[in-house]
Amino acid sequence: MTGDASGWTVPPEADQSAFVIDAVMADPLARIVLERAHGLDLPDWALMAGAVYKAVWNVQTGRPGGHGINDYDLGYFDASDLGAAAEAAVVGPAEARFADLPVPVEVCNQARVHIWFNEAYGTRRDPLVDTNDALRHFASLTHAVAIRLDGDGQPELLAPFGLAAVFSRTIRPTPDLAGPEAWNRKIAEQSRLWPELDFLAAPV
Repeated sequence: MTGDASGWTVPPEADQSAFVIDAVMADPLARIVLERAHGLDLPDWALMAGAVYKAVWNVQTGRPGGHGINDYDLGYFDASDLGAAAEAAVVGPAEARFADLPVPVEVCNQARVHIWFNEAYGTRRDPLVDTNDALRHFASLTHAVAIRLDGDGQPELLAPFGLAAVFSRTIRPTPDLAGPEAWNRKIAEQSRLWPELDFLAAPV
């Protein structure tokens, strides 16, 4: 384990997956979301985005689990019907399963993301092939990590680019970032919540 004067540590590569899993599991709400999601039987599902990388930031900076997490993103992948009605038929009952929690759980079919994303940002992104592929298109390599429970209920990590960016204190956007204004608003908020980190703005 290596660290700096601030206490930020980088585990050996062999231990990094376990560190991320333990960090997520230290958040009581994340544990509940994972356990309930496991019972929903959604295809190719995962808890992703801030619920995972922010959990690492919270452990690294000594903050409580759940700090700065204003929603829990639960993705799944089902390309059998790309209509909005088909997604709504899944999302409605799924989100109702979490309605008693104090923080929203947002459920999204990753197979449909290219449809609304291209409309919103004027891009021409191809359809995704699975949930792991969705992580490859996130706004930052730091964000490209997710966790789910396998068939035996054990945590499984998805990290198509590895975990080096997750353990970096410098958070940078991808070169092909869409919506730089939204990115800059987001990191302005995050820099207040985690002032120990360095957030790089996107050119507009």
